Amino acid sequence: MRRPTATARFECPLGVISLMADDAQLLGVRISQAKHGAPHEITTTHPILSMALIQLSQWFAGELTGFDLPLAPSGSAEGEALRTGIASIPYGETMTYGALAMQTGSAARAVGQACKTNPFPLIIPCHRVVSTAGPEYYSAGDGPRTKTWLLDFEYNHLPPEKRTRLI
Repeated sequence: MRRPTATARFECPLGVISLMADDAQLLGVRISQAKHGAPHEITTTHPILSMALIQLSQWFAGELTGFDLPLAPSGSAEGEALRTGIASIPYGETMTYGALAMQTGSAARAVGQACKTNPFPLIIPCHRVVSTAGPEYYSAGDGPRTKTWLLDFEYNHLPPEKRTRLI
């Protein structure tokens, strides 16, 4: 990962989200496990971090369903294909590791690794990739609790006609 030239922190219902950027792109997003850390910091002169903070605010307000930010490249063609596949899962929907692997021409284990090492949680929505059986995992924030919160949040912000999952 390239060295960040700017950072910002954003307090949200999940805790504190830290963002790192250089002059050209977002380098990483980290969701902390600690709740209510730094104050909500929306003002920054860094153009990429400003865009990211505005879009995060809109997402948490239920006004935005996807992000449009310049992201640091993944580092490999397979990583980029998996990132694109994960990003293609629609807001409020999920896809299994196996189904995403078939869609991207990869293996379920590779999809899991891509989710685990995703430097852009929320932005590249790896929380939408789910297991067909067994416990769920999530490497950001408070693990599976964070993943469940994100999925429930998105589902609750879908228009009523799109809420089709069984509870």
